Amino acid sequence: MSDNPIRVLIVDDSVFMRSMLKGALSDADDIEVAGTAQNGMEGLEKIEALRPDVVTLDVEMPGLSGLEVLEQVMNKRPLPIVMVSTKTQAGAETTLKALELGAVDYVAKPLGEKSASLESFRSSVTRAVRTAAASNRANLGKQTTPVARAGPVSAARPGTVVAIGISAGGPAALHQMLPAVPKEFPPIVITQHMPADFTGPFAKRLGETTQVSVKEAAVNDELIPGRALIAPGDRHLRIIKCANKLLVALDDGPKVAGFRSSVDVLFESVATAVGARAVGVIMTGMGCDGSVGIRIFKKRGAFTMSQDKESSTVYGMPKAAYETGCIDRVVSLSEIPTAIAEALESHAAIVG
Repeated sequence: MSDNPIRVLIVDDSVFMRSMLKGALSDADDIEVAGTAQNGMEGLEKIEALRPDVVTLDVEMPGLSGLEVLEQVMNKRPLPIVMVSTKTQAGAETTLKALELGAVDYVAKPLGEKSASLESFRSSVTRAVRTAAASNRANLGKQTTPVARAGPVSAARPGTVVAIGISAGGPAALHQMLPAVPKEFPPIVITQHMPADFTGPFAKRLGETTQVSVKEAAVNDELIPGRALIAPGDRHLRIIKCANKLLVALDDGPKVAGFRSSVDVLFESVATAVGARAVGVIMTGMGCDGSVGIRIFKKRGAFTMSQDKESSTVYGMPKAAYETGCIDRVVSLSEIPTAIAEALESHAAIVG
């Protein structure tokens, strides 16, 4: 056991799930299960008594639901919370709402009792707890500085693309950022690390708050101004140039940097397709996905930026990108839309 283990409280109404979560987390040398709770009210009491570093929280519980517990925690004393949900439509919708409210990460309950499914779940929950423990508590459960609205971009010509890579903390960040993007903005492509069952509902929810249209990317979708495309959770999103059009290609190739969809895959394809006419943005997230793609963007003459530490829920991906030495500008979440617009205007004047 580590000298300073991550202390976790498990809140779940299922005896089976509490046992599974406890077993998975207890096997990790750097994690200690501080306690368990069988309902929301008991969970709130034990949060106060045990002061855990991270809470795993069941989405669907009788009485006080996981969402209600989350809201109370975030309003009183924000803590890093990992939601544990079912892979149902209702489970996805509730989990996405939880992420918008400040939950750091989530895991989907295993389907059945196949060993592969169970092992994948055990790995996912330990990774999610570590991600939550690394989060910036100052950004949990609160609204950041209002995001400045970007003005019209005259560079919204064929071939201009904004590519965004994002992970933990992403749903809340995108819900704050994208509404500040004007309808006439250049096409946006996004890889958000998220399971396949969630990306469709996520795109739909996001599109309800934005001026640009938002959809889960499909094969042969054309990149057009005023639309944002989100990579499906289980496929790599690539952009290809065909007959002077930019189109979506999807594939289920091997994971890259531990992910499919991979930010590196998206960035490399955009760099190949449009070169210096792209703006690449790395936002909140754990790990280093996107840092290879940022290097490729830089070699092709594209403009690159990363989210700053202060506004990132998890300063992993932005840090890795910054440390490549290939980031042109570091910006806060509140400044990203205007920074992209400024980059498109000024950079377009240089590249022609």
